Amino acid sequence: MLSGHRSAWRRRRNGRAARIAIPLAIPMALGLTLGIVLAVSGGPVKTINQSVLGACASASGSAAPAAIADPSGSADPAASTSAAPCTTASDPADPTATASANAVVPPAPTYASGPIAYSQLGDLATDPVDGTGAAINLTQTPAEAATSLNCTLAVPANPLTAKGLATPWQLGDGCSQANFVTEGAFVEATILAPNGKLQVYNPLVITAGTTPAAAPVQPKIARGSAVIIDIGSNGTNLVLVGRGAQQGNCIDALGQSVIGQVSACNAVDFYRMANFEIADRLLKVPALGTSDDGQPCLTVRDFAVVDQDQSDNVITSYLMNANGQTAQDTAVNTAALAGAQTIVNGSDDKLLASFVDPANGCTPFTAPDTTDPAGVSGSQALNELSARVNQHSVIAVVPPNDEMTLVSSAFSIAKTNVYRSLVDQPLLPGNTDANKVAEAYCQNMTNIAPARNQLDMTRELAFGSPVATIGDNLATFMGNRLAMSFANLGCTNFGLTDPATVTLDANQVATAVTYNVGQQKATLQAAADPTASPSASGGGGPSGPPTKHHRRGRKYQDPSGE
Repeated sequence: MLSGHRSAWRRRRNGRAARIAIPLAIPMALGLTLGIVLAVSGGPVKTINQSVLGACASASGSAAPAAIADPSGSADPAASTSAAPCTTASDPADPTATASANAVVPPAPTYASGPIAYSQLGDLATDPVDGTGAAINLTQTPAEAATSLNCTLAVPANPLTAKGLATPWQLGDGCSQANFVTEGAFVEATILAPNGKLQVYNPLVITAGTTPAAAPVQPKIARGSAVIIDIGSNGTNLVLVGRGAQQGNCIDALGQSVIGQVSACNAVDFYRMANFEIADRLLKVPALGTSDDGQPCLTVRDFAVVDQDQSDNVITSYLMNANGQTAQDTAVNTAALAGAQTIVNGSDDKLLASFVDPANGCTPFTAPDTTDPAGVSGSQALNELSARVNQHSVIAVVPPNDEMTLVSSAFSIAKTNVYRSLVDQPLLPGNTDANKVAEAYCQNMTNIAPARNQLDMTRELAFGSPVATIGDNLATFMGNRLAMSFANLGCTNFGLTDPATVTLDANQVATAVTYNVGQQKATLQAAADPTASPSASGGGGPSGPPTKHHRRGRKYQDPSGE
């Protein structure tokens, strides 16, 4: 479960945090305090701030239609005008503001074409450093781990086999699964048989030195199957250790530069087989279907749902007893371990599958899963396959301004390609201008996400929040997430203005959001110094994104910036 167990949806830069940490002192935010009560189906009654509905709802209570990015790259002026009730004007005093509700701004290049990896890229770090180049201590005490939020994860022997998958992985270097909010690690396997059949299996992670709360079940794997293991973390950096990491073709770094929370085992081989089976029509990836908003359902490669580090972390959940011991989240274990807590990874994939999709009448791609109480589950690999097949226009793929692709705080095409290879995304040519890729990513996210969020607002206002400390419902959560992503990707470096205006209450929870759906054209700011290192004041220019606060609990960013 995602509600309220993480304190932050990713660290944010100092300047940005200061700007929205205090509820905005404008009439929309503070003057309209009358609450409207909405009955949430299957849940408690929810009180929604009048400012959200007052800005975005029609007299009938339905959301005003919004402009959605045209796959052809053209904009419909009439559609833009129809979104006016939720559109805020650009500040004329801001010389970088280029938004216009009636402007026609084609999507920026997506850098989403080209070859995928057909041989393994990347490394296993043995003397790891983080994205800034700082050394990662592999001999921490628990107190040191609680400060650094860096952890190791010991991979069991032969992790791609049925026996290996059923052997617990061990979280170490002072970290504990009991501290899952900021240190927890989660493992997810997707298994593809030669006949195109899929299954999901969640290997168990335990704290080093402990035993499982219940013995893991062992999967059945058909001969000739391909297995991918995706790893997620709620900490800052996760380093894979042990002989099993080499035996499983695992990758967690470019050289010694760790990809933050991102690592995977046997990814390239799995996706190569999956793509062959899709071409041979053995593996059938379901179509997306149509959302209740009339648009195609979303994928993890849609700019309407991505954030500052797309395509990371997993759907896996575990059970944890009062002693801090973990078990697989099966129906049998749920019945046997009365009172056990369900713990999860802060994940883009879970956000889509468990929140955005059901809120808008969509169905995620799932497969049989013996380690899920429902017997079926999605996975990171299934989401990437669905996106590869179904996302046909304005495709979002991992950019170099994602903080987990930085090397010594600078953009790195090579590290971006390692990350992309783990999620079956096209590789960038070595001579690609990283600044242009970052610029285009910011422009597309800024122009596409607000209109879709606005279009889905009525439904998402009535859906529970993934994290109650970030937004009081799904709609406000999505708005806060977009604002934070805009800041953390350094999008102001490209002459763009934040399209989301977020109101926070006294507890720093987002209670209202409005969007500027005007289209903006990104331009690399001439004043930026290409040789300058990122600064706490929000500088950094083309050499990298702004300095951000310490990551706390993966994507769960503290709106106060603490």
